[in-house]
Amino acid sequence: MQRYALNILSCAAAVALVALAQVQALDKYVLNIIMLIGINCIFAVSLNLVNGYMGEFSCGHGGFMCVGAYVGSLLSVAFFSDSKLFGAALFAPSLAPFLFPLVLLGAMLAAALVGLVVALPSFKTRDDYLAIITIAANYIIISVVENIDSIGGPRGFSGMKKTVNAMSDLIDLPWMLMWTLLGVFICVAVIRRLMSSTYGKGVSAICQNEVAAEMMGVNTNRVKIMAFMVSSGLGGLSGALYAHVYGYVNAQSFNLLKSTEGLVMVYLGGMGSISGVLMAAAAFTLLVELLRFVIPWLNGVLHAINLLPEGYQLDQIWTWVIIPLMLILLMRFRSEGFLGNRELTHVFPRLKRWVTLK
Repeated sequence: MQRYALNILSCAAAVALVALAQVQALDKYVLNIIMLIGINCIFAVSLNLVNGYMGEFSCGHGGFMCVGAYVGSLLSVAFFSDSKLFGAALFAPSLAPFLFPLVLLGAMLAAALVGLVVALPSFKTRDDYLAIITIAANYIIISVVENIDSIGGPRGFSGMKKTVNAMSDLIDLPWMLMWTLLGVFICVAVIRRLMSSTYGKGVSAICQNEVAAEMMGVNTNRVKIMAFMVSSGLGGLSGALYAHVYGYVNAQSFNLLKSTEGLVMVYLGGMGSISGVLMAAAAFTLLVELLRFVIPWLNGVLHAINLLPEGYQLDQIWTWVIIPLMLILLMRFRSEGFLGNRELTHVFPRLKRWVTLK
């Protein structure tokens, strides 16, 4: 029982968050930040499977999030809403809480299949070519989505809030917070289980030396494709949750900047460390939100001491000057990130008594 203490504590914390949201002790802004942290945790942990554990360099993970967001949105509207695109709803809105997992599963499968299409030619190459191919895939996915006018094209797609409202009408609960927390638990559990399996040992062997792994009997192509599909599918899960939390998706929300956010979170937390990446995802999300308030305050300070020209204002684009600068400093002085390739149980060995990795 002791070895499951951290898992039990995590569940208790999740239940406490849901309870606080239910009694409206958390306002909508704080609730949205918590859900965004959860979505970023799924996004970063899924990317960490390829870039961290497998040692490859994928730079277009936002594209798979885009696939999950749009497929999840389309399934949600088709299942539970009357719309011009699909006509009458396939199911009664009252079934939304019970069938919503099918929406998430469909989004994951679609993203995994797109990941397969990208992986098949990608892993025939070596070295940094995967980075180039995934960047191209990110641009292709966004361009395809923006050129399909029936799903909104460059205007974006909406209507998912009807599904969330249908769940709330049946039982008044913070449904999207619950689904997001569940998604984080599933993502972490899948990655942990995978890395402790035979396939996971193959992933680690590829990271250490792909040629040696192949000589020792590891089917490197199969293992890499499997890992890439799992990573893409979980990225699609983060996209589907994102779409339903905000009720609107636009392809440009998942451009190369979003993929860069994932890279920042992975390298900030430490490649091959689930706990490190979870910490980095939370820290990164909070930092971005903090800068929304710090930059206007900084404008006032700099104008007061005459360091800014009259009429010039720093805008939010400076967020992406400050964050990369911090990443450069991190790479210079602590290139392994928060935890490197270690988990919290390695940093604090006494935690091993309270945690099970299987």
